[in-house]
Amino acid sequence: MNSIRVHKTGGPEVLRIEELPDPAPGPGELVVNIEAIGVNYLEIYQREGLYTVQRPFTPGSEAAGTVRALGTGVTEFRVGDRVVSHSMHGAYASRAIVAADRAVKIPEGITSKVAAAVFLQGLTAHYLATSTYPLKMGDNCLVHAAAGGVGLLLCQIAKKRGAFVIGTASTPEKLELAHDAGADETINYTSRDFVTEVKRITGEVGVAVVYDSVGRTTFEGSLNCLRRRGMLALFGQSSGPVPPIDPQVLNRKGSLFLTRPTLNDYVATREELLQRSNELFGSVKDGTLKVRIGAEFPLVRAADAHRALASRKTMGKIVLMP
Repeated sequence: MNSIRVHKTGGPEVLRIEELPDPAPGPGELVVNIEAIGVNYLEIYQREGLYTVQRPFTPGSEAAGTVRALGTGVTEFRVGDRVVSHSMHGAYASRAIVAADRAVKIPEGITSKVAAAVFLQGLTAHYLATSTYPLKMGDNCLVHAAAGGVGLLLCQIAKKRGAFVIGTASTPEKLELAHDAGADETINYTSRDFVTEVKRITGEVGVAVVYDSVGRTTFEGSLNCLRRRGMLALFGQSSGPVPPIDPQVLNRKGSLFLTRPTLNDYVATREELLQRSNELFGSVKDGTLKVRIGAEFPLVRAADAHRALASRKTMGKIVLMP
């Protein structure tokens, strides 16, 4: 099978296509013929060495495809089932292994490409808006990178739950896209100070929650956008890691809450994974959640996909096609 391999950390050029033996499933595992792969910032962090992974390795965890083989003890799936997971072992490949309890069947009417494009980021947007800070009618929230993969989904889910949504982005095109996804107000952070604008929009009160995937360059401003006892949900760091913080800062700024959530803790059980997945795919099927694929690359151009994601110029999800 074809696979992207990383032998040393570095820039996108370290992503090399190689031929590897076909994988064999262990007990409780599936082998999946990959049809579409979701590209995520996690793979950039791993490639650069920010997150340590034993090398050589095949990047990727989010993919959709068809079950090719079953390990012993698997009863929930059959060969030929279409599945998606955010926990594939080495998803940047034409075949990959996944634990059966981390795979979900793709409903009829949803393509593998759409499933791979929405799964990880859709589950992320879902837990952020329904569990980390459960938005309710009348809440106001700030979504950074509102035209990105998670941002577009988060704007839609937040609006569906009755929140007033403020979105930040860097270009007029991205602002328009965020607005179409449900952002009531948009802020171009390259030309306007987003803290000043949020305070103006909220009558100096601030927002109940900031969903921040940007990290270093927005962190302090995000705290300053919060109302008293507001929450900053820092779920990414596309601009770099946040420096250490004295917790006393949260006190001084209004008894704030700061959390650094990760998806795996919100789908820790099989039941919660299926519940969130069912709600996510239900919204996709009934048209209340629109999935935007911003760019598509063949697997051999994985380096170009990483360059596109890191540039922050894409709108929506980037997918690789084996």
